[in-house]
Amino acid sequence: MLPDIILAFDTSAAHCAAALLLGGQNDGRVWLKSEAMEKGQAERLMPLISDLLAEAGVVLADVTAIAVGIGPGNFTGVRIAVAAARGLALGLGVPAIGVTRLEAAAFGLPRPVTVIEDARRGESYVQRFEMDGPGVARIVTAEDLRTVEGAVAGRGGLDSLPIAEAIARIALTRLGSVQPRPAPFYLRGADAAPPSDPPPVILDLAAS
Repeated sequence: MLPDIILAFDTSAAHCAAALLLGGQNDGRVWLKSEAMEKGQAERLMPLISDLLAEAGVVLADVTAIAVGIGPGNFTGVRIAVAAARGLALGLGVPAIGVTRLEAAAFGLPRPVTVIEDARRGESYVQRFEMDGPGVARIVTAEDLRTVEGAVAGRGGLDSLPIAEAIARIALTRLGSVQPRPAPFYLRGADAAPPSDPPPVILDLAAS
């Protein structure tokens, strides 16, 4: 039986990261690529994936599942990765599995553990992972962050796997089960302001 080949990627923060997982959870080989960037992920993601596949000696048609980071994080970045994952999965006829950035940070760490990720604007994303499952993800201020207790991942705490590798390994555990279609996971409202121009007037021609 051929091993699963999982392609994972994430653009939820100031990076473009991808991983290819070939084989099982513990004995599988992993190839990684990651580049720091504030913007430009839309143009760089597919070339990065192509470079990763070439390095591993794998073609896109060999991939058996797509895994993607769904946030929370940069709005545009999250949408870029989710759209790419949906498109690739549809074209290849393989499942697409969404994984949150906070799940990825907690993967492989002893439980209980609290994940703290920078949300900018003086705030942090926080989620507690207990032995029996995750708690609710939330945004907290710097003031509230002082009340967070227990072992901490991120912000100088316990080291997590590279995000794309963790996403791939989590996706491997979910293969074979029904998964929702990947969708952006946001904890903050959209940054974009509504248009200032008044909406167009719709004429009812049937009434004239």
